[in-house]
Amino acid sequence: MLQKCIKCGKTYDVDEIIYTCECGGLLEIVYDYEEIKNRISKETLRKRQIGVWRYLEYLPVKDERKIVTLFEGGTPLYRCKNLEKELGVKELYVKNEGANPTGSFKDRGMTVGVTRANELGVEVVGCASTGNTSASLAAYSARSGKKCIVLLPEGKVALGKLAQAMFYGAKVIQINGNFDDALEMVKQLAREKLIYLLNSINPFRLEGQKTIGFEICDQLNWQVPDRVIVPVGNAGNISAIWKGFREFEATGIIDELPKMTGIQAEGAKPIVEAFKRKAKDITPYKNPETIATAIRIGNPVNAPKALEAIYSSGGYAEAVSDEEIVEAQKLLARKEGIFVEPASASSIAGLKKLLDEGIIDRDERIVCITTGHGLKDPDAAIRASEEPIKIECDIDVLKKILKED
Repeated sequence: MLQKCIKCGKTYDVDEIIYTCECGGLLEIVYDYEEIKNRISKETLRKRQIGVWRYLEYLPVKDERKIVTLFEGGTPLYRCKNLEKELGVKELYVKNEGANPTGSFKDRGMTVGVTRANELGVEVVGCASTGNTSASLAAYSARSGKKCIVLLPEGKVALGKLAQAMFYGAKVIQINGNFDDALEMVKQLAREKLIYLLNSINPFRLEGQKTIGFEICDQLNWQVPDRVIVPVGNAGNISAIWKGFREFEATGIIDELPKMTGIQAEGAKPIVEAFKRKAKDITPYKNPETIATAIRIGNPVNAPKALEAIYSSGGYAEAVSDEEIVEAQKLLARKEGIFVEPASASSIAGLKKLLDEGIIDRDERIVCITTGHGLKDPDAAIRASEEPIKIECDIDVLKKILKED
């Protein structure tokens, strides 16, 4: 098990605290896949409780006693027959990551990231965040007894997420800037070894997030979807899920791979623009803006990994408007009873748009990832909803209103 640069190929020991290669390239964790193949099987995996740690052999942990867990993962994969009918698709699933302990997919990364911090003997962890990362890191820090520092862009974080980070006991610092400014500041703290950085530039965090790919196969009885659609902000999740599928293929669990499709908001779409011009590098957005706060990121650090996942899988990237996001958020709630935050609904909005454009075949088996619970951003949900009907305490008036429906 090593840390390897995806740009120049240089390797580093897993116990070396380093976030990027000396050449500036991103790192990923590589394993001896033949060894894993000899140790696991579908049957042995199925004997364990479903969740992130079901896939222990694929995770960068040396000492199981150091694992920090809130029993993350094992999130539901819903067959969405009402949406299938609405959108005219053959087979559609939603992998609802809002069912994780703190309400987002970030818990998968934090259980592994904070476990690594335990193994490394780190006492102070930190991150920059648009909300979900801070909530998750604060919870896992509390669980492991570590100090937690989070930097947030002032006025740009949904209240549900801000409340979580504060309540779990993190030191919450709001800056007069955006997420990218906050990330640069915590990266400087990490370089000075004042914190152990647990944003997705840390390759160990993405190792937990790749288990979404494992679980999709597991829950589909080892079948592989034709396409996986993922909201894209800092771009770690789409690349992590792709890595999960590739590792299952490398160890003989599956023999096919899905097309990875990334969806961004119109006001923050550097990866989509790079994809449309067939580039490997992005042009950052200086002032990203969208209702989908979780993906309001103008300079995603994992863009090279995300673009590689999209290109090598034969996938696609598209952007959707805030109006399309809100429409999709309501559609998912009212057709399937699944309440997600705006960023999560971008996967549904993207599916709808790409079906209309003929990019996605209606006969495909499709999995949409929804990344966070709707209660993460209750203000956005209230603004998008009709106001409650107000009446006097009069049963006749009530009956009259019921008849109007």
